[in-house]
Amino acid sequence: LAFDCFVFMVVSYVWIFRAVLRIPSQQERHKAFSTCLPHLAMVSLFLSSGLFAHLKPPSTSTPSVNLVVSVLYLVVPPAVNPLICSLRNQELK
Repeated sequence: LAFDCFVFMVVSYVWIFRAVLRIPSQQERHKAFSTCLPHLAMVSLFLSSGLFAHLKPPSTSTPSVNLVVSVLYLVVPPAVNPLICSLRNQELK
């Protein structure tokens, strides 16, 4: 189920990028990419930290490593999200 969701997400992003690349105006294409790319950065950060948290080998798991990985997975993406969104909003203005 998780793999199917991941494939659906990748296919959706490919369709979005293909649609954006078909926009004739360079300025409008840049505006569309500036809207899409921060969202893609957040999704990538969330998925990569989640994969790291769930796929690390159990043999190397110590309580301190588990704590750091949990913080990376649960705190960093939501904390960085407002920063990325504010950068996007400033560029769109």
